[in-house]
Amino acid sequence: MKYIDEFRDQALAAGLARAIAHEAGTGRDYAFMEFCGGHTHTLSRYGIADLLPPTLRMIHGPGCPVCVLPIGRVDMAIRLALSRPEVILCTYGDCLRVPASDGLSLLKAKAHGADVRMVYSTADALALARREPGREVVFFAIGFETTTPPTALVLREAARQGLANFSVICNHVLTPAAIAAILEPPGGNAPQAVQIDGFVGPAHVSTVIGSRPYEAFASTHRKPVVIAGFEPLDVMQAILMLLRQVNTGRAVVENEFTRAVTRDGNLKAQALVAEVFEPRPGFEWRGLGTLPDSALRIRVAFTAWDAEAKFDLGYTPVPDNKACECGAILRGVKSPIDCKLFGTVCTPETPMGSCMVSSEGACAAHYTYGRFRDLPLRASDTATPANQDTA
Repeated sequence: MKYIDEFRDQALAAGLARAIAHEAGTGRDYAFMEFCGGHTHTLSRYGIADLLPPTLRMIHGPGCPVCVLPIGRVDMAIRLALSRPEVILCTYGDCLRVPASDGLSLLKAKAHGADVRMVYSTADALALARREPGREVVFFAIGFETTTPPTALVLREAARQGLANFSVICNHVLTPAAIAAILEPPGGNAPQAVQIDGFVGPAHVSTVIGSRPYEAFASTHRKPVVIAGFEPLDVMQAILMLLRQVNTGRAVVENEFTRAVTRDGNLKAQALVAEVFEPRPGFEWRGLGTLPDSALRIRVAFTAWDAEAKFDLGYTPVPDNKACECGAILRGVKSPIDCKLFGTVCTPETPMGSCMVSSEGACAAHYTYGRFRDLPLRASDTATPANQDTA
């Protein structure tokens, strides 16, 4: 398959693995964060971690939009759906299973009588509002800069059509603010939570915002950033580029994903987002706390389609389950196997934390593709069978 097989070529992967091992053979340790959940999925699915030398560690970042959604925002949607029978609450499939307060989730709220529906796109939600003029259709919007333009588009279209029964709960968040929080934890001079030598920059987000927004992090914090696509050779090439920057003392933004990302990004999408949204003064992230200017809210001109204003929805912070390590995993401080719930009571079928919900979550990816690597190797597994000819 053209443009797919080329990025999954085993011979090229083996060559990249050798080059990575050569660059990493300097006697020091390296730690790179893949910010995006899509890269976490690629690393796990294709076993890339097994091809890396022991001196090189990949750290999962907070780049899964479902994972960073705090419980309080899900509670907000559940309260609305349960208390207003006229409301049809729509959202993407992964959001339905995110654990909320009182043992609920949007899916369980549906079992309690709320009209909660999964949609594949924002356009589906808008079309539902047109088909159901006697109901209030509320779209629970999540995501980074990648999914923000489609939400902006339907809000502008709803305004153009005067569609009064459509509104949005906006949970769109911003990538640069999260990277800043990783490098500069809230609290002023607080030490960096985890040592990071560089970042594998997100792919889809960068197609919208371009590579320019990362330049400040690279120069100020002396942390190289390499934007990478989602195929296995993309990620391995990005790791090699990061190693070469570190070894030569450079810290700049490089773009491995040139087939889709430019320095300035999609200017038309950026203009659309700026027309409909503005920065929120503060927004709570799971694992990172409340970060200033880290999310978007709907502009006053579109207040009639802002569900938080329309239904007077208030936000109440809710602490995470004390036994769940999602927050520390999202900060890169812990890995999935450090959580005592991982693989026992918390599985993709019965998620206790958000990182186990989405396929892009660190826990779900490790459970699906890597959990058996955690099992201790028994001597009997490697022993030669007694009846096997060893001659």
